[in-house]
Amino acid sequence: MKKATPSPKTKSDASTDASASELIDRRIAELDDWRGDTLARIRDVVRQTNPDIVEEWKWRGVPTWSYNGILCTGETYRQAVKMTFAHGASLKDPTGLFNASLEGKTRRAIDFHEGAPVNARALKALIREAIAFNTSKAVGKAKKAARSSGKKPAAKSDQAKADPVVLLSGGNPQIAKADGDAPVQAYIAAMPGWKSDLGRRLDELIVKAVPNVTKAVRWNSPFYGIEGKGWFLSFHCLTKYVKVTFFAGTSLEPLPPGGTKRSQESRWIDIYENKPFDEGQFTRWVKQAASLPGWTP
Repeated sequence: MKKATPSPKTKSDASTDASASELIDRRIAELDDWRGDTLARIRDVVRQTNPDIVEEWKWRGVPTWSYNGILCTGETYRQAVKMTFAHGASLKDPTGLFNASLEGKTRRAIDFHEGAPVNARALKALIREAIAFNTSKAVGKAKKAARSSGKKPAAKSDQAKADPVVLLSGGNPQIAKADGDAPVQAYIAAMPGWKSDLGRRLDELIVKAVPNVTKAVRWNSPFYGIEGKGWFLSFHCLTKYVKVTFFAGTSLEPLPPGGTKRSQESRWIDIYENKPFDEGQFTRWVKQAASLPGWTP
């Protein structure tokens, strides 16, 4: 009897996070030419984009990065390092990074050749698009699994979560209430125009200032807090600006400029396009706010 050949996608091919990272380290070291440097640079950009991205080693030797499913892979060939996005055809690519596998209905790829630069900013934006896409697809996959198991189909409200994000008044993304980084990244990716870049920068500054921060989406706004202490900050899209609210704002020094008598302890800043935004002062406020008792609804 002929022994069956295992599928290239068998569970045994997937490694734990640690062993996958070691195998990718080894692959980079083995490629002692420009390909190793390029793969290392790509990997750094992926890791910097979101610390929750998981490294895997699939199909007997392909570095793979996942977040709610596969985001992209890093394959090495004699003349190119290929970065393939699993759902690239569904992603926005305003800077035109995709230059390979353009005929496919699902995947898209970027071929990096010797001497080609890695546009870290554009690549991070594309990876964030992939994270948001995978997050929205997760609900659809759950519904399909329920159908195949004979369970009652998901409600229409669940299907809506898998559809493109609806923009509410002022262009504010409608994201369902949920805990964790994924819904926050989905909100940020859906922020219209220049506001999306600002949202990513705010998120980066907050995480850098408060590494143990917890995240969630509440009332169609990203919330940031400390476990056991409550929420200290949120932001929200309005038509011409993004409002960043500090819930214990009256205890901050200097006092954030926005606030009214009705707002009680809250203070805020309004950030406009092409107007100065003091990142240093914002970071100082974030650190102060995180050290104070937070707001618990």
